[in-house]
Amino acid sequence: MSAGALQGMGVVITRPRAAALPLAAALEREGARTFIFPALAIEPMEPTGESAQALANLAGCTLAIFVSANAVEAGLAAARRAGPWPEGARVAGIGEATARALREAGFADVISPRERHDSEALLAMPALASLRGEDVLIFRGEGGREHLRAVLASRGAIVRYVECYRRTRPQADPRPLREAWRRGEVNAVSALSAETLENFIAMMGEDAASLFASAALVVPHEAIAAHPDARRFARAVVSSPGAPGLIRALQSVHVTP
Repeated sequence: MSAGALQGMGVVITRPRAAALPLAAALEREGARTFIFPALAIEPMEPTGESAQALANLAGCTLAIFVSANAVEAGLAAARRAGPWPEGARVAGIGEATARALREAGFADVISPRERHDSEALLAMPALASLRGEDVLIFRGEGGREHLRAVLASRGAIVRYVECYRRTRPQADPRPLREAWRRGEVNAVSALSAETLENFIAMMGEDAASLFASAALVVPHEAIAAHPDARRFARAVVSSPGAPGLIRALQSVHVTP
């Protein structure tokens, strides 16, 4: 059997464990050695305030936008508690993982960009060009960017948030990962968001600065690559979406032993 594209490469995966496991399996099939070190945890939260009011008026929703697969899981659970899903409401998802989660939840027609997986790509789709009078719910985690809401409102939509989960920094012992890194077993770190990157730096501790400088950072967006913490690494590489995109990005920085 021929060696995989990532043979001998050590990769740290910082996603929540449930999302990290299938990604680790995909990388390991290419010969990588993976280190799962979640730097972000997802906790469901009961919608309150504006979110609770939005769910109370769920029947009037004409477009529901989900910002992540976590928003699909937590948001649909909250919606089910509020009442039946509004007949005829369109659904949209940011990113292929989000769109896949929506399809698996039973939505056959999902509005989702195929090339870039961010708010800007979704907003550029013709289906969201004219929204005058539309009642739009954005299912998301606690806090976050306001760009999506602002643009939709400028197009005439009535936009409300349903905040249904919160992101937290996990508690973890970084010593085993630091020791493996010092043995030369870590070559790259994958981080999906700026918040994940910040958490990872903090969790690894101040004495890990020299370790960061010996590895590449792979992220899904230029904005994360430009984050100050990204400069701690030997280089920052922007990957295309999904496991195949990550594998290609890792391959571009992989030095075969």
